Amino acid sequence: MDPRKRPFRSVLYIPASKERALEKARTLPVDAIIFDLEDAVAVEEKPAARALLVRTLASADYGPRAKIVRVNGFDSPWGREDVAALKGADIDAVLLPKVETTAQLDDLAAAIPDVPLWAMMETPRGVLNAEALAAHPRLAGFVMGTNDLAKELGCRYRPDRLPLMASLSHCLLAARAHGVVAIDGVYNAFKDEDGLWAECDEGRDLGFDGKTLIHPAQVASANRAFAPTEAEIDLARRQIAAFEEAGAAGQGVAVVDGRIVENLHIVTARETLARAAAIAELEESA
Repeated sequence: MDPRKRPFRSVLYIPASKERALEKARTLPVDAIIFDLEDAVAVEEKPAARALLVRTLASADYGPRAKIVRVNGFDSPWGREDVAALKGADIDAVLLPKVETTAQLDDLAAAIPDVPLWAMMETPRGVLNAEALAAHPRLAGFVMGTNDLAKELGCRYRPDRLPLMASLSHCLLAARAHGVVAIDGVYNAFKDEDGLWAECDEGRDLGFDGKTLIHPAQVASANRAFAPTEAEIDLARRQIAAFEEAGAAGQGVAVVDGRIVENLHIVTARETLARAAAIAELEESA
């Protein structure tokens, strides 16, 4: 699937040290997997986790799911070895934690050519530099690290995430300005279905492409929240039909459900239908 059109509704973190989790991920209805060599792996397990992940990627079939590997930072004892081990691996991106400067992306790009780079946005400096990071020629995706960012900001948790809203919106603006995928942060209370749905809905309303997840139980909510609804698909089709009919009659606008429909609405409508088609294609091939 064209990576520019690939859905990223659900992006599940999987500890690279857990063989059973790596196996189970092959069957989950997720759009993407982040194989985590960083926070999810204990210090003493990092070399073994790296070796296990490389073996798994060489033999396991993850179908249409995007395969992203979060390596350790290059300021750690493991980051460069992580990246060296991934050369030639069947992956869709390398995710670098705590990215703050384009120099970090340059360093990663030199270490692993021809693989798209993703950046964890989880520090104040990284957020402030979001526009420059999004403009990097190898950068393909942002992942919001809301737990670390909240810690760095010293903000309190609120269900509406008001203390994080400036950071979320700033990174989203940068991503959209440069055609970069933007994935919302995790929701920690994985048994709280109502809270998860509310945060997914908020992220979708803001414009994020999907949400990072910490448990398979969260997948269904993210897939539903970040997909066009039947009502949105129906409206898109009716807008396109009405606009084409108006154009054939020499008119520049149409009216649907009492609202003006201009060309900009048709662009959005076509994007909605394309997104729905891409999701259907992904689910059929899973």
